[in-house]
Formats: sequence, C-alpha cells, structure tokens
Amino acid sequence: MSISSIIGLLILVWAGYTIIRTIRIVPQQQAWIVERLGRFHAILTSGMNFVVPVIDRVAYKFDMREIPMDVPEQICITKDNTRLSVDGVLYYQITNAQNAAYGTNNVIAAVVQLVQTTMRAEVGKLALDECLSQRETLNRGVVDVLTDAAAGWGVKVLRYEIRNLTPPDEIQKAMELQLTAERQKRAAIAKSEGERQQAINLSEGQKQSQINNADGERQAAILRAEGQAQA
Repeated sequence: MSISSIIGLLILVWAGYTIIRTIRIVPQQQAWIVERLGRFHAILTSGMNFVVPVIDRVAYKFDMREIPMDVPEQICITKDNTRLSVDGVLYYQITNAQNAAYGTNNVIAAVVQLVQTTMRAEVGKLALDECLSQRETLNRGVVDVLTDAAAGWGVKVLRYEIRNLTPPDEIQKAMELQLTAERQKRAAIAKSEGERQQAINLSEGQKQSQINNADGERQAAILRAEGQAQA
C-alpha cells in the first residue's frame, strides 16, 4: 500500500469520525446543554441534532421526567426540645434545563440541602405529638418553600413525602407505656359500663317482674271479690 493510499484512508477515517461527532441523538424526555467555546449555545431536544466538532461540546444532560429522590435522614429539634430523626422522598421535575445548568453548580445537592433546612425549620414549629400526627402539614410546608426557592434553578417541586419520623428510644418506650395505659383505661371503662348496664337491666327486669306480679294479684283479688258478690 502506497503512502498516498494510507493518507487517503486516514482522511476517510477522520471524515467519518467527524461526521459521527457532528450528529447527536438525544433520547426522549431529555435535554442536553451545548456550550460553544465555553459559553452556552443551545439546548438539544429529543431526536437527531447537529453540533460543530471541537467547537461545540455537550456540557450537561438532564432528564426532564418526574424524578423521585431520597432525602437522607437528619436530626431535627421539635418545639418542646425533643430530638426527632426525619427522612423522606422528594419528587421533582426539571422544567428549564438552562437554569438547572447555570442557576447553581449542583442542582441536586442544592435541592437536598434546601429540603433538609426547610424540614428542620418546619419541625421546630411543632411539638413532638403534633409532628407525629401532622405529617401532611410538614409535607406541605416543605413543598411551599421549595416551590418558590427552586424556581430559579429550573426545578419544579411536585411533592414531598415523609418516610420515617423516629423519636429517641426512651421517648418511644414512654409512648408505648402511655399507649398501654390508655388501652387498659379504655378496657376498664368498657368493663364498668358493661357491668353498669347489666345491673340496670337486672333492676329493670326485677321491677317489671314485681309490677307484673302485683297486677296479677290485683286482678285475682278483683275476680274473687266479684265471685263472692255473685254468690
């Protein structure tokens, strides 16, 4: 093989590689950020797109679908100074790929930190019993704050669900004892109510029996008197 043939083959390979590098196939429900010479240039949507090799580069790739994200467990302090371990799941969606790329240097980390900060603030407004019974209030509080704060990052917060609310072990034991005492109290009340109703029923039965006996004796006396009068 001559030198000219080798050079021609290399040129052909380079041309094929350049063409391949020019074409970008973006999957459905994704958005790719293209930078040209280090600056934002365009957003590639799903389908076939063309870029300029060397000059253009795909800097960021975003999934535009609804995404569930685990929020790590953290310790929060309630209004009555009780430690409470909280973790949950955040559902969000990227609505503006350009803001998600340049609004913050790490949009996922920013959202997680904001969720945890907001949750600590919301838990601090409620006592322990209120936190355990008002999960929906805490969920709505987190979503309301994140909806405004994350808009500049191109993120739409759809919902937040608390997965676990775990008080300290000694609090859990005290709650179990309290629950047991409440159950025993309700059982004792139910038993006493049953006994009271039973006594009332017996008394009413005896009363009715005595009335019936008295009526019977009265009717018998009347009949005897009428018989004697006839005689």
